[in-house]
Amino acid sequence: MSPPSRVRVQRRPVHGVLLLDKPLGLSSNQALQKAKWLLRAEKAGHTGTLDPLATGVLPLCFGAATKFSQLHLDADKTYRAVAHLGVRTSTGDAEGEVIAERPVQVTAQDLARVQAQFTGRLTQVPPMHSALKKDGKALYEYAREGVEVERAPREVEIYRLKVAAAPASPAQPAIEIVATVSKGTYIRTLGEDIGEALGCGAHLTALRRTATGGFDVSQCVTLEALEALPEDERLALLQPVECLVAGHTRVTLGAEDAGRFLSGVRRRGAWPDADAVAVFGERPAAFLGTAHVRAGELIPGRLLSPLEIQQTLLSNPAPREEALTP
Repeated sequence: MSPPSRVRVQRRPVHGVLLLDKPLGLSSNQALQKAKWLLRAEKAGHTGTLDPLATGVLPLCFGAATKFSQLHLDADKTYRAVAHLGVRTSTGDAEGEVIAERPVQVTAQDLARVQAQFTGRLTQVPPMHSALKKDGKALYEYAREGVEVERAPREVEIYRLKVAAAPASPAQPAIEIVATVSKGTYIRTLGEDIGEALGCGAHLTALRRTATGGFDVSQCVTLEALEALPEDERLALLQPVECLVAGHTRVTLGAEDAGRFLSGVRRRGAWPDADAVAVFGERPAAFLGTAHVRAGELIPGRLLSPLEIQQTLLSNPAPREEALTP
């Protein structure tokens, strides 16, 4: 792939969401910068990091979409992982040093037991090798310095879990873990905890995010495929900004109300109370931003600028869903 640092490109306004299948070995930010360069985008951000050793769904936000990227930090996520049994490492994955080895004697009944045991609400201690910050410094930075930092347990939820034997040699028994989890769940920690519950310890050797929120890996494009496309076809892969608010209650405003709403003015109507509202204009049909409704008042949240709306109308098709009007 052409290195972004060696070639100057003319940046331009790009608005939307690119569903990237992040490759192995790149940090989320490195993947973002490569995609940003390929699209010649002025502004970009992502919706939460994936470890360099993880692959899979990484929604990348461009232009106006960056205003709503935080919404997907709270999204449920699904992962597929492989854990090598009988060996614990310092990092919980294959990059760490081996710190303990134990014999493996695991039956199908044992796997069914841990599957039930680790489904539902759990408490996890965040791993030292994570991006979680303490006093403005990432935990993995402390870990590299050999410093152990006290971490408070956090509650997470495993909504769905499947634990099964994975193809492996007798010398390297392994399990496959498929888990749909809440925000803040560490799959490396889940793998280690399952290994301990099996009495032999474990560490992850592979990790892939297959879904986040309503986005699935089948919708994603790789960096290699993106680079191989002509420039206009790269842009055609972008999802519209409003895909980030697909689960919000939808409200459509007429031209006069839409203009006032974009100025930050509350609008009145017969809307029921709602915490998360996606607001659209009627003519032209355009996404305006987010809001919430209290006592018949539509209260603006994050808004697109008139210039951003004009640019998205030029590049995106009109929304297809029917409008909900008061």
